Amino acid sequence: MCRECYSYNNRITPLLKPINCLENHTQYICGTCGRCICIEADQKRGLQRWNFPFKSLEIAKLYLRTADYTTKKPCGIYEIKNNKGRLSYKIFAEATDLEIYLQKNKDKTCVKMSPIFSIKEYIEFPQTQVRKLTAGEIKKYMAEK
Repeated sequence: MCRECYSYNNRITPLLKPINCLENHTQYICGTCGRCICIEADQKRGLQRWNFPFKSLEIAKLYLRTADYTTKKPCGIYEIKNNKGRLSYKIFAEATDLEIYLQKNKDKTCVKMSPIFSIKEYIEFPQTQVRKLTAGEIKKYMAEK
């Protein structure tokens, strides 16, 4: 597992519409393994990709580093259950953020009320870049994917 971005596969992201994401969105480029992670804010909602719910813990882990980087502290992934029993996984910077989310979303609960995954300490990595990729970089990244 990459110690910086917590992934076993350095070309797994972007998951959805990868070429469109790489061409049009700002990427967190892991300084350790080179994996690109979308860090672009959604224009309609003003939220970054890591703010959205994920279908699995594994997918949430792929975006956790962007949350850590954005907040400059270790964030946590929480398991959320809706009133129909469906599970999702959300990243929160603090437990108080989870509590506010649950107050606003009465149909959701978090049984454990603590992260099911987080890192112990936030570390800056000197080779990290946050920027849009060039056409050549996109072509090379997709070829390696």
